[in-house]
Amino acid sequence: MARHCPECGFVVGEGANYCPKCGAYQGAAEERTDDATTATYVIDETTGELRPVDVGDVAAIAGALVIRSGGNRTGQSFPLQGERMVIGRSPEAEVFLDDVTVSRDHAVLVRRSGAWFLDDSGSLNGTYVNRRRVDSHRLEDGDELQIGKYKLTYLAR
Repeated sequence: MARHCPECGFVVGEGANYCPKCGAYQGAAEERTDDATTATYVIDETTGELRPVDVGDVAAIAGALVIRSGGNRTGQSFPLQGERMVIGRSPEAEVFLDDVTVSRDHAVLVRRSGAWFLDDSGSLNGTYVNRRRVDSHRLEDGDELQIGKYKLTYLAR
């Protein structure tokens, strides 16, 4: 059974002791259980407090973005919803990244033909997927996005 690396979110095959993408130790096969999960959280819309959730539950409907580093928000997740989500420094952005190197409307996630695409919105510092600058990119499970100082992982449903 394939699972996600707890460090980078990449899909790790059954029996693997190390992540093929980031090299993180996954634990010996006999140490792992089938109910292992990655810890993440969302911000409750009514209270504004952090609410722990299972990353698999967050990504189950249409996928999710999980902050892996940057801004002391490691582990925060954003379930992908609707047809379009703005990523940027604007507080109105669905994926709000508070960093001066992030443009107010930095990039947009758009659903096309059942897949999520990341489109740069003409940002000054660029949008990167798997360490390559992109204008538009069809997201695949485990892709690493870098926007400003933030590194996020895309988890497909």
